[in-house]
Amino acid sequence: MNGKRLLRTATVATGSLALASSLTACGSSTADSEGGEKVVTVYSADGLKSEKGDGWYDKVFADFTKKTGIEVKYVEGGSGEMVQRAVREKTNTQADVLITLPPFIQQADGKGLLQAYRPQGSDKVNGGDKSADGKWTSVVNNYFGFVHNKKELAEAPKTWEELLDAKYKGKLQYSTPGVAGDGTAVLIKAMHDFGGKEPAMEYLKKLQANNVGPSSSTSKLAPKTDKGELLVANGDVQMNFAQSKSMPNLGIWFPAKDGGRPTTFALPYAAGLVDKAPHTENGKKLLDHLLSVDAQQLVSGIGGGFPARTDVKPTDANAVELTRLMSGVEIFEPDWADIDKNLTGYVDAWKSATGS
Repeated sequence: MNGKRLLRTATVATGSLALASSLTACGSSTADSEGGEKVVTVYSADGLKSEKGDGWYDKVFADFTKKTGIEVKYVEGGSGEMVQRAVREKTNTQADVLITLPPFIQQADGKGLLQAYRPQGSDKVNGGDKSADGKWTSVVNNYFGFVHNKKELAEAPKTWEELLDAKYKGKLQYSTPGVAGDGTAVLIKAMHDFGGKEPAMEYLKKLQANNVGPSSSTSKLAPKTDKGELLVANGDVQMNFAQSKSMPNLGIWFPAKDGGRPTTFALPYAAGLVDKAPHTENGKKLLDHLLSVDAQQLVSGIGGGFPARTDVKPTDANAVELTRLMSGVEIFEPDWADIDKNLTGYVDAWKSATGS
């Protein structure tokens, strides 16, 4: 991989989980050190929790509760959706920990949603996978990718241009840029592969003829692809790799521009402590736990992703298969500062080009 390291983020088969119990600060009579609930509330992009209860979050949250007695209340949705929710609640903060993908973690920081905290073990996380001021740290590393139905398409498409073929009409879907992290990644990769905003939007305008339409959550697209309702959809390596264990028709691939090499970029699950969190100390304890060696050792074997800590090097079967999957794929590094600054303009250009 041209000497570039394997990077970051995401995870397992998910469903949108509704929070069954109230997120007020008075739902438990068990006191913690702050005089409130013995609870911590996590807002997260989807991908790391499984509907079957066997995902990375399921395991590490259960271990955390067993170790500390602190209950984890969990809310998930699209990357942008979780940030928007936290913004709406800024005067009555409900979340303690926010976990989302770039550029939304930078967006959360820019909106004043995060407070500085460097979890134990964050010194073992590469500098590019955490903020310099301690506002956020990657907890699971991952890459952007696409999926295809292996039964209907024995060989994955190779190029963006192939997706313009009429056989993909009504059989292709990608999640909504500006709302879903992986949907925003479609824009980022297209702008990289096609050499800028204008040629990327020109291509995505053509692709719209085959696109089913918007989806706020990327995780919902893999089951449709596995069933054959879709032939191709966007996703990310960790989430789709984990989903493929129960979805036998799901294959992962990386589009190339015609004549070029397949490319991708890192999309870490990045975690930050919410400013004015109702249970700040509990949030700190959870962040410490997520970056602990024990939790990080489970990232590939259970979560299907890549550890954020550089000193954790799994050798399980999943880790070996993930390394093989990434072989020959060029890894580029987006200019996240530019994307954070200009995201609204890029999304507006996409809306204009596609009529969305």
